[in-house]
Formats: sequence, C-alpha cells, structure tokens
Amino acid sequence: MHLWQRRTARLFRGTVVCAAVAAATVAARAAEQATLRNGFTLRCDHHAQVDGRVRLYLSASEDNYIEFAPAEIDCFEMVPDPPRAAAVAPAPAPNKNAKLTPADLHEMLAKAGDEHNLDVDLLASVVKAESGGNARAVSHAGARGLMQLMPSTAAGLGVKDSFEPSENVRGGSAYLDALLTRYHENLSLALAAYNAGPEAVDKYRGIPPYHETRAYVARVIHEYNRRVLARQTGAQRLAAAVPAKLQP
Repeated sequence: MHLWQRRTARLFRGTVVCAAVAAATVAARAAEQATLRNGFTLRCDHHAQVDGRVRLYLSASEDNYIEFAPAEIDCFEMVPDPPRAAAVAPAPAPNKNAKLTPADLHEMLAKAGDEHNLDVDLLASVVKAESGGNARAVSHAGARGLMQLMPSTAAGLGVKDSFEPSENVRGGSAYLDALLTRYHENLSLALAAYNAGPEAVDKYRGIPPYHETRAYVARVIHEYNRRVLARQTGAQRLAAAVPAKLQP
C-alpha cells in the first residue's frame, strides 16, 4: 500500500508551518500567534471559524490557510512580526568540520517520520532532491539546509538554525506533513507546493506549469518509488533466506 493511502488514517499531530516556502516578506506589523494544545506555537496573519473548523490564514488574502479542530487550539495572542532584517541575514560560514553521516541522517529522518507519520524513504527522497544531503546547502533564492527552508518559513516553524540538521529536518517534515493534509494526501500536489508554494498550486489548481517544479515532483516520486522497491526487494530476499520452519 502506498504512503499516501496509508496516511489517510493518520492523526494530525499539530506541528505545522504558518509560512509558505517562498512567502514574500511583508512590512513589520502585528500578527497573530496560535498556541496549540500540544504546546506548539504558530504565527499567522489572522484566523476565522469556518464550518466548525478554525482556519489560520498565512497571509492577508484568504486563499492560503491551514485548518485545525477547535479543540486543538488553546489560545490566540497578538505578537509583532520579526524584524525584516532577520529574513535577509547573511548565511553563516560553513563549518567544514561538521560531518553528517548517513546513519545520523537516517536516524533524524526516522524520528521525524515517526512524529509526522511520514515514510522515512519519502523524507530521504525530498532531502536528496533538495540538498543532496548537504546540511550547509544554500540555494540561489536563500533556502538553507537539508530540506531547504527559506528564512521566513524557518521562522514560522520555530527553527532557529536551518543549518542545524535535526532542526531543519523537524521543520521540513512538519511543513510537508501540513501540505499533505491540505491537499488530502495527494503527494504530487504536496511536493509541488513544497517547491513552488501553495499559492501557485491553488492558482493553477494543480501542479504549476513551471519546468523546475514539474521536474522536482517527478524526481522526488521516482526516487521514492525506487527506495520503496529496494526495501521491498530486500525484505523478500531476507524472508527467502530464512528457513521455512523459522518463519512466523
């Protein structure tokens, strides 16, 4: 059974992002901060209750939002936006002594996958497409780290240091989790939104006609399918190697 089929029965864990990957920086002003029952805090532009659900709007327009059950939210408060300079701060010099081993990365991805009910192979596929496993990667647009978080996105997720691998993976996994929820477990749309932003997906009502985005979605899904097939083949070989009397 595919990941996006299995996840339809998952419990929403509440760790979501209140900023798009490519969200534009706005002038400093007051914003809302929602505190969830599980202790997480999320920044958004405003909120409203619609059809028994609470919508957290990510911008002044009302076409970009994330929904929660009322019981999941503890309270709202007004907070100032972070200084604009924080979103354009220069990247710190890479630490050439920092070395992330494949085992370290797998452990981080497995932990994040468990927290958000995401397949570890899906997260590994996203990391490969985003940064090639380079925790110090910086894109031409300013996205940083393993899962290439924009500074505004990282701030909305509570990620203080995008170059710290575990923080970056936690934030990127939470964002992907939220996008899968938003797009009803449609993996292609969630990946397109991760790459181009949910506004673009909503505008075109599907994968945007951007060559980069379409190539990105195809690349991640191809890598994910490859990993799943390899895992299944490995399990079959292991089962075949175990004597029948020892098998359950």
